[in-house]
Amino acid sequence: MTAQTDTAGTVTTVYKVSGMSCGHCEGAVSSEISEITGVTSVQAVASSGEVTVVSTAPLDEEAVRAAVDEAGFDLVGEA
Repeated sequence: MTAQTDTAGTVTTVYKVSGMSCGHCEGAVSSEISEITGVTSVQAVASSGEVTVVSTAPLDEEAVRAAVDEAGFDLVGEA
């Protein structure tokens, strides 16, 4: 699992998401995760299936799972 507290008081977490295959997929996942309270940045990469999320505090994995599910994909877990 990869979660680290950055020096600026933010938390960066990398998640694995299955099913992303293009830029549209990246945008859908990023958009849904961005709506979670405390999220300040999301970068989804379809080729690796990784989604890097920067937030003001650690996120509830179930909230991330629900957001990814809403976008039509499956959260595998933290990378």
